[in-house]
Amino acid sequence: MNTAKVFSALIFLPLTWPAFAADDPGEERRLEPIVVTATLGPLTVGESLSSVTVIDEQSIREQSPAEFSQLLRGQPGINVTGNGSFGKTTSVFTRGTANESTLLLVDGVRLRSATSGGPSWQYFPVELVERVEIVRGARSSLYGADAVGGVVQAFTLDPKETPAGWVEAGAGNFNTQKGSAGVAAQAGNTRFALSGVHKETDGTAVITNGDDRGFRNTAGIGRVVHELQSGGKASLVVVQSEGSTEYEGGDIDFMIRTIGFGLETPVSDYWRQALQFSESRDETDNVTPTFSSTFNTRSRAARWDNTFTWNVHELVVGSELMTDEVSGTTDYAETSRTNAALYSQLRLNFGPTDLHMSLRGDDNEAYGKNETGSIALGHALDRSHRVRVSYGTAFRAPTFNDLYFPGANPDLKAEESSTVELGVSGHYQNWFWDTAVFQLDVDNLIAWSPTESGLWTPMNVNEARIRGAEFSAGFEQAGWRADGALTLLDPEDRETGNQLQRRSGKTLRLDLSKRVGTWDFGGTVVAEDYRYNDRANDDRLPGFATLDLRAGWRFAPDWSTRLTLANVLDKEYSTARFNRQNNLNYISAGRTALLTVRYDIR
Repeated sequence: MNTAKVFSALIFLPLTWPAFAADDPGEERRLEPIVVTATLGPLTVGESLSSVTVIDEQSIREQSPAEFSQLLRGQPGINVTGNGSFGKTTSVFTRGTANESTLLLVDGVRLRSATSGGPSWQYFPVELVERVEIVRGARSSLYGADAVGGVVQAFTLDPKETPAGWVEAGAGNFNTQKGSAGVAAQAGNTRFALSGVHKETDGTAVITNGDDRGFRNTAGIGRVVHELQSGGKASLVVVQSEGSTEYEGGDIDFMIRTIGFGLETPVSDYWRQALQFSESRDETDNVTPTFSSTFNTRSRAARWDNTFTWNVHELVVGSELMTDEVSGTTDYAETSRTNAALYSQLRLNFGPTDLHMSLRGDDNEAYGKNETGSIALGHALDRSHRVRVSYGTAFRAPTFNDLYFPGANPDLKAEESSTVELGVSGHYQNWFWDTAVFQLDVDNLIAWSPTESGLWTPMNVNEARIRGAEFSAGFEQAGWRADGALTLLDPEDRETGNQLQRRSGKTLRLDLSKRVGTWDFGGTVVAEDYRYNDRANDDRLPGFATLDLRAGWRFAPDWSTRLTLANVLDKEYSTARFNRQNNLNYISAGRTALLTVRYDIR
C-alpha cells in the first residue's frame, strides 16, 4: 500500500465534494452526538477532538445483531476475528493494535480477563446495550493500561422517567431460540430498571467439515439511580452474563459480571466530585476429554474525579486504585497485583479553538511505573467544519499469562507507544463526514517467541509501525438513514517488514435503512481484504464480503415484529486458521435467520 497517496487522497477528499455541502445559516441544525468516553466529561463529537463513532439505540434495535462484535465489525479502524460463530473466541483489533490493546468499558467499569488481557467480547449481551461509543487513538493518559488502540464503551439500558417495559421472543435456524424482557419505573427521585435475556442455539460447525457447536447464554442487568437534593446522584448497576459454549475439542462454562456504584456531588458552583467503586469478574471452566482447567479473574477499582470549571474552561484531577486477582487450577507465580494512578486533564476553549492536555502516572507493583500524556488542538473553521491534530502516548500492561504463567517472563516491560493523528470533519443539517490519518509506533512489543532451548516464552522483542486512514460519513432525511466507513491500514512488523497477523489492510462497511409508514427496511455490507494468519506472512486468508438484510413491521399499537437475515449470500469465510497442515479453518456461520415478536409497555 502506498501510504502517502492514501493520506493525501483522504485529506483532500472532502474538499472535492460539491458546493451544496456548505452550511446554510437559515437551516435548522441537527445536534452532534454527546460523548463521554473520549474525555472525562460530556462533549460533542467535534469538541472531543477525537475520532469517535457512536452507535445509537435505533441502529442497535434495527440491526438486532446476534453478537456484540457484529456491531463493531467494519466500523472505522476496527478489525474483528473469531474462532467460529455463536459465542466463540473473538478478538477486536483497533487501528491494528492487539486485542489486549482495546479497552472495553461497561458503564465506566473495565471488563477483561486479567490472565489473557483481553475482553470476552463473545459473552457480552448485545441485547441489553443501549448505546456504544468507539474512541480510536491512545487513551492511556485517561484510562491507564491497555488503551493503546482505543476504547469501546457499552452503555446498558438506563431507567426511563416514565414506566416502561417490553417482552420479546424469537426463533431462527440452527434451532436458535431467544427471549428477553425488561421493565423501568420511577418513584419520587429514584428510578430503576431490570432487564434480562436468554438465548440458546445448536450452532453450526466452527471448523471446516466439523460438527455443530452450540451456545447457551443467560444475562441480566439491574440499575438504580437516585437523584440527590444537592443536585448530585447515586447509582448502582449490575451486569451479569453466564452460560456455556462448545468448541472444537471441548466446552467452556463462563461467567462475566460487573458491579459499579457511583456517587456524584457538587461541592460548589465550580467544583464537582465523583466517586466510583467497581468490581469485574471473568470466570471460565474449560473441559476436554483429557483435562479440565479453571481460570477466574477479578478486578476491583476505586476512582475519584474532581472537576473544576471556570468560564468555559475545565480541569479534572483524579486518582485510581485497582487490584487484579487470579485463581484456578493453574499455579501462577503471583496471584494478585495492585496499580495506583494519578491523572489530570485540562480542557481550554478560546472561541473557535479548543486545547486539551492530559497527564497520568501509573505505579504497578508488577511492572513498575509508566507515565503517559496527550495533547490535542482543534479549530472550527466555520459552523460546519473542524480540523484537529493530536499526539498521545500509551502503554499495554503485561498480562498474568505474560508474567506469571509457568514458563512466562517476570522481567517483561510494558509495551510503550505513541500516536500522532490529523483529522478533518464536516457536520451539516442532515449529514456528516469525518476523515483521519494517523501513525502509531510501538516499542517493547510483547510476543511469545522461542528461546535457545526451544521453549516458547514472552519477550520484549518486536516493534511495530501502524499507518492508516479512516473515512466515515452519514446521512439522514425523509426516512432514509445511511452510514459508511472505509479504513485503509498498513500494520507493519518493523522487525520483519511483514503485515501484523490477522489484520486486514482494507475494510468497508455500509449501512442503509428506510422507514415507510409502519415498516422499516435495512441492509449492511461488510467487505474485508485478505489477512495473514501467521507472523511470517506465509499463511494467507482471502478477503470476503457479506450482506445482511432486515425488515421490521409495527403491526399493532405497541406490537412489532422483525426479521433479520445475516450473510444472505451464504458466504463461507474465515478470519483465523485452525490447522494449516490439514487446511482446516475457523469458519463463520452461513446464512442465519431470526424472527422476533415484541410487545412494548408504555
